[in-house]
Amino acid sequence: SFAVLVLIGLSAAFAATAGERITLKLAHDLERQHIVAVTFDRMAEEVKTLSNGEITLRVYPNSQMGNARDTMELLQNGGLDMTKGSANLETFAEIYSVFSMPYLFNSKEHHDKVVYGPVGREIFASTKDKGFFVIAAFDCGTRSYYAKKPILKPEDLAGLKIRVQASPTGLRMVELTGGLPTPVAFSEVYTALQQGVVDGAENNIPTWVHTRNIEVAKVYTENEHTMVPDFLAVSTKSWDKLSRSHQEILLKAAASAEDYQRKIWAEEMIDARRRAAEQGGTIVQVDKAPFRARIQPIWDDYLKDPAHKAVVDRIWAADK
Repeated sequence: SFAVLVLIGLSAAFAATAGERITLKLAHDLERQHIVAVTFDRMAEEVKTLSNGEITLRVYPNSQMGNARDTMELLQNGGLDMTKGSANLETFAEIYSVFSMPYLFNSKEHHDKVVYGPVGREIFASTKDKGFFVIAAFDCGTRSYYAKKPILKPEDLAGLKIRVQASPTGLRMVELTGGLPTPVAFSEVYTALQQGVVDGAENNIPTWVHTRNIEVAKVYTENEHTMVPDFLAVSTKSWDKLSRSHQEILLKAAASAEDYQRKIWAEEMIDARRRAAEQGGTIVQVDKAPFRARIQPIWDDYLKDPAHKAVVDRIWAADK
């Protein structure tokens, strides 16, 4: 048919560049069993299949190329093609700070409408001039506090050293809520809890269980202060070197990875709650209003910036 001939003609046009074999490196700081790590491995398989072996996506898990900050710096300098970002992206591009804002989303549905919808996609594409942009986002649930004792209200955080990601917003959130924010590398949280360097941390339920942090901090408070996705960040330099057909393959594999990860994340949440109960962990429901009230100054400052306000307005409008 004519369509097939056109396609053959197109693929012949690409053959000069597309026929070459390329290897792309993706480094991240997660253990191999982590759902996002599993998703990256599956994506690598899919890229290989879709490109008929032309593209090899080589994954380096477990901080082999350094922590999240190291890999982002490598990526910006052209030493790496892809990495996983999360809250740390705000130190590389201001717009990502919006995802670290406490109580940004009203619900899981609101989160999904933004992250997987047009507003999210615009944010992700907007940083190409910063040396990177995002081609996929992964559901990491909600982050809440866990500690050696119950945190039922903000007052219970007073004087507690809480491990946070090294994001300015995260640090201030813990401060305002009454805790002492203490940045510690993700891989060192267990030891820090064990040795009393920190009294608690904040993350999602599956991470609390998987990292065995549950053994040294038994009580999880479901105050759900943030929903920060994990992001698949791509180097603009690496991207611009790819042929159009190779770019399209990566985008297709990235979209498929998102769908897969959302499905297994939902299963994982159910499983993690079950395992937490088996391991003697306690998950406590709390009134979020007092926690939300404490962090209001973060919002007051954030919305003073017209650029921030414009993005936030669109995010909130998406829930209407």
